[in-house]
Amino acid sequence: MQALSKKKILLGVTGGIAAYKAAELLRQLIKAGAEVRVVMTPSAQEFVQPLTYQALSGHRVYIDLFDAEADSAMDHIELARWCDLLLVAPASANFLGKLNAGYADNLLLTLCLASKQPVAVAPAMNQQMFANAATRDNIDQLNARKVLVWGPADGEQACGDVGPGRMLEPEQLVNNVVLHFMPGQLEGVELLLTAGPTREAIDPVRYISNRSSGKMGYALAEAALKEGANVTLVSGPVALPAPQGAALVAVESAQQMYDAVMRQASQSDIFIACAAVTDYRVDQAADHKIKKAAGEMSLQLVPNADILAAVSALEKRPFCVGFAAETRQLEEYALDKLKQKNLDMIAANQVGDSDSGFETDFNQLEVFWPQGRQSIERATKTEIAKQLIELIAERYTASRS
Repeated sequence: MQALSKKKILLGVTGGIAAYKAAELLRQLIKAGAEVRVVMTPSAQEFVQPLTYQALSGHRVYIDLFDAEADSAMDHIELARWCDLLLVAPASANFLGKLNAGYADNLLLTLCLASKQPVAVAPAMNQQMFANAATRDNIDQLNARKVLVWGPADGEQACGDVGPGRMLEPEQLVNNVVLHFMPGQLEGVELLLTAGPTREAIDPVRYISNRSSGKMGYALAEAALKEGANVTLVSGPVALPAPQGAALVAVESAQQMYDAVMRQASQSDIFIACAAVTDYRVDQAADHKIKKAAGEMSLQLVPNADILAAVSALEKRPFCVGFAAETRQLEEYALDKLKQKNLDMIAANQVGDSDSGFETDFNQLEVFWPQGRQSIERATKTEIAKQLIELIAERYTASRS
């Protein structure tokens, strides 16, 4: 049976050089069994003629909000009701900004507002446009509203630049559509996840911490929720909205995180230790602000409890996934941690660079498990999280069988 048999896909095409890829995407969606209708923005016609999509789909292409030749005066309502998924590929920076702002000045934007079905976008633009703070804010807001953001990819662009902004290849987008309609790989699984930094008080106004933003952990929570998991997120202090559907436990110190995790661990099926837990705390935090004085000052530091090792050592332990953030000897340190803490998997990433890891929207991982490894190439943390959760689900299922 074809993977997308009887599925109705509304494919939106916006203005951009990647519009030529939408033709191949359309062909592959139909080959997978989907019924596809195409909606173009007026600017998309500057790159590909509607006749191309009409010939491939076997149906007229919808363009104008007020079309005298339309099947109905309410096409924007009828099409929105017809589809099972509205996929915009490519989605230009202009389109994403208007979608975030709630504009409805063309047929495609109107359909996005009128549809009760999921909306997915595949961003495609110049790498500098994608890096612009306005674009990043638009994508973050769309993510928060449950718009599916697939991509972009990293690589050489039509303008000659190299960086993130390429539309995902048609094969990957079709795979994402197939996975979207599949039952979640973690349906009913109890997943416990830590995210963000911890803070260790020096006095009431100062603390020891690290540069973790929590973005990777929160992206993992979102990806796990989409796969049907029941997610408990134990989070240190971050400036991120709580993922809808997750049970959020907000903590500050490593000890608070340890206590919260240990209360849940034995009832969990999977534990992902993504938080950047502060390794040491001040032996005796001051009750009042320490006043500045001439000369040196010393702090006595003592180690915090190792949360991941404690969970892994439980008699009734979950499937344990660790993270290793390293500045050198990535593989050596990750494999040592995998063995020493008796983990099922470990995801290692290089930190210290400006383009991935802490305080950025991008990451790349080397994932290890006993007798296996897999690389996850540099991409947005949302895309990285999706791929890592799929891999965790695969290994978790294998471990149970």
